[in-house]
Amino acid sequence: MSERRDAVTQILQRVGENEEAWESLLPLVYEELRTLARSRMARERAQHTLEATALVHEAYMRLIGDTQMKWRDRRHFFGAAAESMRRILVDHARKVRSQKRGGDRQQVTMTLGGIEDRQDPEQFLALDEALQKLEGEDGRAAEVARLRFFAGLGVEETAAVLDVSARTVMREWTYARTRLAEILKDSE
Repeated sequence: MSERRDAVTQILQRVGENEEAWESLLPLVYEELRTLARSRMARERAQHTLEATALVHEAYMRLIGDTQMKWRDRRHFFGAAAESMRRILVDHARKVRSQKRGGDRQQVTMTLGGIEDRQDPEQFLALDEALQKLEGEDGRAAEVARLRFFAGLGVEETAAVLDVSARTVMREWTYARTRLAEILKDSE
């Protein structure tokens, strides 16, 4: 696992030098990105028109499309991938909301730690706004929340991506869930 992590970091650091680096990176990260996307899409409403594969492809295309980006390491890349997936889902929710579909939308209960919401586009956007507010207050807690909630990473996986201890992730996750619940409650 450590060798794979190091290989990903080395390739990411070469991305700006040659385009072949992207081609060698994809096989190393594709399954992990698909796992993240499947985990995220499992929490979406049942009739969601976006599929996990499409989410991975769109996120990856956005990442490789940013030719000016200087990738530091695996953490930086997967953090950007989680953020890209979040933005794609937010854009999708805005599009659905703007289409003003009827009341026949099926809603699915989602859980963010102790936070339960019926995830229609309005509530998804409210969660995104709450996360942006948390970002301004505590950047690392927001990053933990993004990786845990939007990317679907577990505590150990989040700790590995952020290069911190699992205990630190748990502390930040507890704070993030509590603060997001407060922000969402205040916005009602």
